Amino acid sequence: MELSKTYNPKQVENRIYRFWEKSGYFNPDKLPKRHKKPYCIVIPLPNITGALHMGHALNATIQDILIRWKRLQGYKTLLVPGIDHAGIVAQYVVEKELKKQGLTRFDLGREKFIEKIWEWKEKYGNIILDQLKKMGSSCDWSRTRFTLDKEYTEAVKKAFLYYYKKHWIYRGKRVVNWCVRCRTSLSDLEIEYKEEKGHLWYIRYPLSKTYHLKTKTYIVVATTRPETMLGDTAVAVNPNDKRYKKLVGQKVVLPLSRREIPIIADRIVDPKFGTGAVKVTPSHDLTDYEISLRQGLKSIQVIDETGRLNEQAPRTYQGLKVTDAREKIIQDLENLGFMEKIEDYIHQIPKCYRCGKTLELIPSQQWFLKTDKLAKLAIKAVKTNKVRFHPKKWEKVYFKWLKNVRDWCISRQIWWGHRIPLKGEIDVLDTWFSSALWPFACLGWPKKTKDLKTFYPTNVLSTARDIINLWVGRMIFSGAEFMKKEPFQDVYIHATVLNKEGKRMSKSLGTGIDPIDLIEKYGTDATRFGIIWQATGSQDIRFVEDNIKMGKKFCNKVWNASRFVLGQTESAKRKAQSAKPQLKTQNLTNADKKILKALDKTIKSVDKDLEKFQFGRVARELYGFFWRDFCDVYIEETKKQDSKETQKILFYVLLSSLELLHPFMPFITEEIYQKLPVKNKKKCLMVEDWPVLKN
Repeated sequence: MELSKTYNPKQVENRIYRFWEKSGYFNPDKLPKRHKKPYCIVIPLPNITGALHMGHALNATIQDILIRWKRLQGYKTLLVPGIDHAGIVAQYVVEKELKKQGLTRFDLGREKFIEKIWEWKEKYGNIILDQLKKMGSSCDWSRTRFTLDKEYTEAVKKAFLYYYKKHWIYRGKRVVNWCVRCRTSLSDLEIEYKEEKGHLWYIRYPLSKTYHLKTKTYIVVATTRPETMLGDTAVAVNPNDKRYKKLVGQKVVLPLSRREIPIIADRIVDPKFGTGAVKVTPSHDLTDYEISLRQGLKSIQVIDETGRLNEQAPRTYQGLKVTDAREKIIQDLENLGFMEKIEDYIHQIPKCYRCGKTLELIPSQQWFLKTDKLAKLAIKAVKTNKVRFHPKKWEKVYFKWLKNVRDWCISRQIWWGHRIPLKGEIDVLDTWFSSALWPFACLGWPKKTKDLKTFYPTNVLSTARDIINLWVGRMIFSGAEFMKKEPFQDVYIHATVLNKEGKRMSKSLGTGIDPIDLIEKYGTDATRFGIIWQATGSQDIRFVEDNIKMGKKFCNKVWNASRFVLGQTESAKRKAQSAKPQLKTQNLTNADKKILKALDKTIKSVDKDLEKFQFGRVARELYGFFWRDFCDVYIEETKKQDSKETQKILFYVLLSSLELLHPFMPFITEEIYQKLPVKNKKKCLMVEDWPVLKN
């Protein structure tokens, strides 16, 4: 069977993917009998609003490399696909669509609005799964799960009620991150901080009793948020700050509000910030809220859920938006002589991770999950090496969060999501609450399914560093608590794909690159190989298209070398050879021995480096072996020698190369394999036998 003169991925890839799906081998239950030992990866849940970006493309390639490698080794492989309902994200997208029609979700009402999101999900929700197919992902699509399907909803309900009955879930009024646009609470991990130029205002708080400190009768407080001072209930200094020791215990009069508040000492205060004296506003700052609990301070809320000043503020400021109130307060402080000075200051502003609006911190009645005992489970899992991070350095990020974790605010005031399963409760659960159950809920939990028994715990989780705390840590403690086993053995944190200038890619800024465009231009194999080529370690990837071009050239090299080997057979009019011929070592030339030795070395290195998740290194090893050792050296030598053993070795090395390359370049290798005139050929290359060492 001849190969065409040139390789055209557009004529191959869709046909080959349909061929794979028809074979049934993505489904572990339909693999040949030799595939016995389970090997499972669950994909990080993409949002129903999502589309493939370069980070997805890199991670999809990594996961598929591992699955195809293990499938070739004879494992019973399962790559589980799924989609997350993406609570606030999906709701925001549909609300934007309604806004174009001059409508809000309140105009439709809850039921009609949820129907609208389901309609949107059916139309657009599977786009990213189709794009993963374009990437060659060998997921078992028959096991695709959606976090709002009936079975998954039962798992979420089971988890909530389990925690509730253990008294780990409670309801209380606490200071939370609040988005005034989305009108919902957010957890600490759902905040995006944006650096902005602002100011540091130095405000004089007069002492209520005459106290002369170099003729001054006030203490100067530095703040980045003067508008919240109307809710101050104390001024705090560090107990070791000698400047203020004699002031601790005295009282000041709060400017503009004219309330008396105490000067207190608390170790959390940084003496180097501003003047070393800070205002304490328990209702509008998490650190201040914790100070208030330690010091027994009362809490006064002056900003409401709409981002306006409420009736607790002096009448002149009531009803003003936060930004307007700030301007008026600053002006009043200056007019009344309370403003000491103003400095330029760059600080991190908390933003809603979805709509981008500045967040407020306000007291709110919410549901919380106690996380102290769960955090200990997650810490122990890594400390005892039951879960291993690759690269190991990411353990520090993981431990830092877990050792300082606060109780998790799990309720959201949106309409799309899992309703809290208690009578009369209209809030929904944080999306991450349901996705924390993914490694076992996707396999059928809480039912004792065959999949759960066979594939849990899973083997590897490959994901991005920005969700180590949002997702990885929560999955680990959820698995340890509900399944009494950690959900995976290895966590691979892949590099972040940046643009060539080293900045994060952004579609909105025009700096994003669509992997589907690259596939259209160069083909999937070239795209996969070019992306993974750059995954050489823990460093982030500065993406350049030249590597994809290199991948395409390599595809052409593999194709042309295969045409040569096939041509040799046809010209000699030989019969189909055995796929794994018995090689007679006594009849081998030096060139024959050299290529077999190089092949053995490559097989050994590839196995070793894949076990260590060194994907870029493996790509380079395979490239070097095939292009240099096989094509440039050995194929050239075979033109000088004509023997049966040489013909066998050509086939043997080519087939072994196709097997080694298949996890990285699945389409072209499968297409060539189907044209090889060899006996005992498997139905698909993806279920062939992984190469083993000859020596």
